[in-house]
Amino acid sequence: MGTVNMKNAYFDNASAAPVHPKVLEAMLPYLSGTFGNIQLVHRWGAAVRQAVDEAREHVAALIGGNAEEIIFTASGSESNNLVLKGLATAYQGKGKHIVVSSVEHFSVLYAVRTLEKAGFEVSTVPVDQHGRVKPADVARRLRDDTSVVSVMLANGEVGTIEPLREIVPLVKAKGILFHTDAVAAAGVVPIDVQALGVDALSLASNPIYGPLGVGALWLRRRTRLSPQIDGGVQEGGRRAGTENVPGIVGFGEAARLAKEQLAQRAERARPLRERLIEGISTTIDHTIVTGHRDDRLPNHASFCVEFIEGEAMLLFLSSKGIGASSGSACTSKALKASHVLSAMGVDAALAQGSLLFSINPWNTADEVEQVIAELPPIIVRLREMSPLYAEFREQGGQ
Repeated sequence: MGTVNMKNAYFDNASAAPVHPKVLEAMLPYLSGTFGNIQLVHRWGAAVRQAVDEAREHVAALIGGNAEEIIFTASGSESNNLVLKGLATAYQGKGKHIVVSSVEHFSVLYAVRTLEKAGFEVSTVPVDQHGRVKPADVARRLRDDTSVVSVMLANGEVGTIEPLREIVPLVKAKGILFHTDAVAAAGVVPIDVQALGVDALSLASNPIYGPLGVGALWLRRRTRLSPQIDGGVQEGGRRAGTENVPGIVGFGEAARLAKEQLAQRAERARPLRERLIEGISTTIDHTIVTGHRDDRLPNHASFCVEFIEGEAMLLFLSSKGIGASSGSACTSKALKASHVLSAMGVDAALAQGSLLFSINPWNTADEVEQVIAELPPIIVRLREMSPLYAEFREQGGQ
């Protein structure tokens, strides 16, 4: 699998993950001696064109798609914006109604908010206390003028895997396009877009240990899409802009490795995840595990710790050489309750104490034990400073 020089115990891989050594090795030639514009016919263009074509094949193979169905972008967020705005615009003749879940990434929720300003109507599907969308709730929101439904494959904040195999057939039976944001899931759990039956799927490079700044959209053949960036013929005219060749090559290699090592990585991560969940749950009182206990990503453990703010926990953990996250990467600086936890019915005060550990292929059992040893005294110290905890104790709480 290769090794990475990781200092201390880094468990914040959901927001930024290390680049696999083999990915870096694959990228290096395209950062120095091998360069050219793939749109041009000279030999320099031909050399990089071949590399991009190979990367496209690897990314497509990771999810069971075809190479010509892959559109490279700059991120998972761009992929979500491109597909939602592009499909809604291209198929507005069918209708201007869109359905999304309440726990989608902000790049989905904000994209449809922009579409609302342009005259589209959006219906939001709730989730249960585990963050799962109920298929019947989706079905109830489908209308004759619904053109697009978007439900993520797995939630990167609480780890819950959504029941798409039950949801997608209900949507497709109505002739409605289905998109899924698989940024948190691609390369972590098996995906076959043909078996799943979706029309579009977003994914990104860094969650599978590729470089930051590159993503992709898989779009089923013959599905129309209105470009959101004008100015060139790149990506079949669907996404203008000179291609990020080193990033795309790195993404391709990361996808190849992820497909090859998918089962191995999951088998290695799952016991570390279980030990984190068991260790933290049993050593720290007034702590709940968030997300679905069984149908969750194998490399993901998330909690809410009562009477504590997430940012304080992160700072104390960092001082002990431990990297973790609180809420999603897009909301952690906002100092407000996660929209995902709020949608799950978690009390706003409790949601402030969210904590997420996401595991990479190089994390070890010793690093997990380091977390379990260091976190409880941090919680004790923070609760000693917490007015909420003091009030709880004054009222007879234990």
